Amino acid sequence: MSAFRTLDEADLKGKRVLLRVDLNVPMEGGKVSDRTRLERAAPTIAEIADKGGKVILLSHFGRPKGRNSKDSLKPAADALAGVLNRPVGFADDCIGPAAEAAVSAMKNGDIVCLENTRFHAGEEKNDPGFIDALAALGDIWVNDAFSAAHRAHASTEGLGHRLPAYAGRNMQAELDALARALLSPQRPLAAIVGGAKVSTKLDLLGNLIAKVDTLMIGGGMANTFLAARGRPVGKSLCEHDLVATARQTLAQAEAGGCEIVLPVDAVVTKEFKALAPSRVTGVDAVAADEMILDIGPRTIEHVVSVLARTKTLVWNGPFGAFEMEPFDNGTVEVAEAAAELTQAGNLVSIAGGGDTVAALNAAGAGKRFTYVSTAGGAFLEWMEGKALPGVEVLRVR
Repeated sequence: MSAFRTLDEADLKGKRVLLRVDLNVPMEGGKVSDRTRLERAAPTIAEIADKGGKVILLSHFGRPKGRNSKDSLKPAADALAGVLNRPVGFADDCIGPAAEAAVSAMKNGDIVCLENTRFHAGEEKNDPGFIDALAALGDIWVNDAFSAAHRAHASTEGLGHRLPAYAGRNMQAELDALARALLSPQRPLAAIVGGAKVSTKLDLLGNLIAKVDTLMIGGGMANTFLAARGRPVGKSLCEHDLVATARQTLAQAEAGGCEIVLPVDAVVTKEFKALAPSRVTGVDAVAADEMILDIGPRTIEHVVSVLARTKTLVWNGPFGAFEMEPFDNGTVEVAEAAAELTQAGNLVSIAGGGDTVAALNAAGAGKRFTYVSTAGGAFLEWMEGKALPGVEVLRVR
């Protein structure tokens, strides 16, 4: 049995279902520019509606300080109707007379989106009075927004203490994928951790060292580890004040039997811009006026050879400045290798984090991974071993 209550255990017919989704989507010119999160929410919405539930959507959008039209959920609700190919009603508040009228007019199978929960200060404060006002609109609560589950807010956690609580299908898929990654993985288990700074990922590295067989470090943060091993990093992004911490992390990994893979060669340049003149060099020969912006061919070859003997891969963060050619090559080649191994049935590949998703999509590899999480902070906190309030409230007690 699942450790979390899911829709399989919920009686939905005729019920008012408060469904927490993530409609905090990118907008350009008042229109949704990326429908990924809407598409992820659609299966749960459709299932509840098809089973005769009344679907009442709750979400935040942006970081408003009170009500303002630019942070309205109306454009997202309209785009969602297009994704679902069915009507989505809209109420211009999430509590009070407007919400109550919209919900009372619903028939079984109807879908209504309530206005931005963050228009009320009680949302982020997890205020009991605000929770009660939301709870009065529903019979059960379903959380399908893993991406907001690291926040103990009224619509993401508080409602789980007032109403029968269940995980939606997107939440369920995310929890299943993360369990496959770290709780019960096929071994050998490897992790790729990249990105700009060690300082933002110290907790992640500490947790992974205790769990994975091989840890591959890339991106700007690899420079701090190279410096810790006495390699010259020129004018590369490097947190010199964390060199001692990096050295300590390397020692912990060695003591725990975790193999650390760092770049052995790099693509370097003298200026941080697309198509800047560059060269490949060993990491022991970076000049004082050069910066490392990607891993080199020997490092790519070594990382791919590690993947070939790996059964489960967790990936967070790119290997280089993937937004600029030619410094995207390392990320693209490793992503392609991981995707091919996944398609061949030789690798379970799970990735997450905003830059990671963008990098994998740019490489054309994201759709061939086992699972790609669209959650940023929540994915990272789970990988750090932290309990997420919006997940914990769904546990079978």
